[in-house]
Amino acid sequence: MASVLLVEDNPVIRARLIDVLSRHDHVVRSSPYGFEALREVTRQPPDAVVLDLGLPDLDGVDVLRMLRSISQVPVLVATARDDEAEIIRLLNAGADDYLVKPFSGGQLAARLGAVLRRSSAAAERPAAPEAEPRDAAIRVGGLAIDRQARSVSLDGHELRLTRREFDLLAYLAERADRVVPRRRVLADVWRQSYVEEQTLDVHVSSLRRKLGERASRPRYLHTVRGVGIKLVTPR
Repeated sequence: MASVLLVEDNPVIRARLIDVLSRHDHVVRSSPYGFEALREVTRQPPDAVVLDLGLPDLDGVDVLRMLRSISQVPVLVATARDDEAEIIRLLNAGADDYLVKPFSGGQLAARLGAVLRRSSAAAERPAAPEAEPRDAAIRVGGLAIDRQARSVSLDGHELRLTRREFDLLAYLAERADRVVPRRRVLADVWRQSYVEEQTLDVHVSSLRRKLGERASRPRYLHTVRGVGIKLVTPR
């Protein structure tokens, strides 16, 4: 059983989603307003937030950014847009996952369950010993990835990555110059059995932009069609 804060301004949709989540044994609180939701998170932190973007008082992405400034609570975003730019904007703002409207109650419950499992697994995972050699920085060409500080620099310039972008880049860097199957990347980085492959495409596309390259002319991130992805050392 998890406590869920549902932020949705449409009363009909809100009632339906409360019913769905309650039937999956979640304790649900709800709010139609962004500011009210932020107060709820600080007053009584939930285990997860389901956030609609079309709120009457604040843009949903602004709510997401404010949430991230005060809490690491898992956030599942509901959006009516499925274009890549919108999804990248949500993930960069701190969303843990997203659902494109319209969606079924079963899909919501499955996605929320996966987000909660990832959050629980991350909280329970023991920290690596400080002296562990694996904590040393990884270098691939001009890329330097510091796992302890969770920082990345390219040719001496720091890159601002989201949590998931960092995890993906570090994972590929540890396997530099080797092709990693897409499903293996999803299983190892996202740590769940149900993730749409588009999620990986979005993160790879966003990483490419931050690395200053394009899919048509990759320098570090290479996609091997029908096989997987690899991070290579530039020649």
